[in-house]
Amino acid sequence: MSRIESFKRALTEKRAVKIIAGIDNFDAKKVEKVVKSATCAGATAIDICANPDIIAMARSMTDLPLFVSSVEPQELAHAVILGADAIELGNFDALYKKGQTFSAAEVLELARQTVELVGNDVFFCVTIPGELEIAEQIELARNLEALGVDLIQTEGHFSKEMPSDGVRGLIERAELTISNTIELSRNIELPIMTATGINPTTAALAFAAGASAIGCGSCVNKLDSEISMIAVSKKLIEIAENNAQYAVELV
Repeated sequence: MSRIESFKRALTEKRAVKIIAGIDNFDAKKVEKVVKSATCAGATAIDICANPDIIAMARSMTDLPLFVSSVEPQELAHAVILGADAIELGNFDALYKKGQTFSAAEVLELARQTVELVGNDVFFCVTIPGELEIAEQIELARNLEALGVDLIQTEGHFSKEMPSDGVRGLIERAELTISNTIELSRNIELPIMTATGINPTTAALAFAAGASAIGCGSCVNKLDSEISMIAVSKKLIEIAENNAQYAVELV
């Protein structure tokens, strides 16, 4: 089974876990730690930036499916040549911190440009901007589905406000992306990956909302040690496996 086929199978079984190094993480040492930890833990996929050196390093380190994220269609097309198993238009959340915003029309146009460059044979995931009104998100998702996109990723939003303490703060951070997952899962046929604020506390909520996959970044890539990264990644995978088992029991 090819790397991307193994990811597709995990999607079908609603147990996919993508560990995100970061669209703006160009620190080779930090990315190396994320790749090592995700591989050791047995994650379903790893998401990295579109830097050629980072892609080459990650590809040499792991047999896990590699997602490469960018908002530049040309970078995504080049990533396929460099060994990416999947490409992702997004994650936008990291770019909001720099003052960038993306409308539904802009995302759709970027997706169209990407498909023109790589065709429909490359696994293609597109992030739906979390700040869009839900009607716009649904329309965009349907247009992306018609375009031949393989996976939709939801997101929350970047806020400068201080979150609440403890579990309440963790749930507040994930609230928007989970609600977006619920709305989209009711209106499109494409599988959905829930990201932003997804961690061992909120992962089960994402799957319950209709996600087939979770994208987990800061709860892993912000940790100091590989041991901690592996432990958190394994917990996320355990939650995903439990969800898959529950889904089977419901059939």
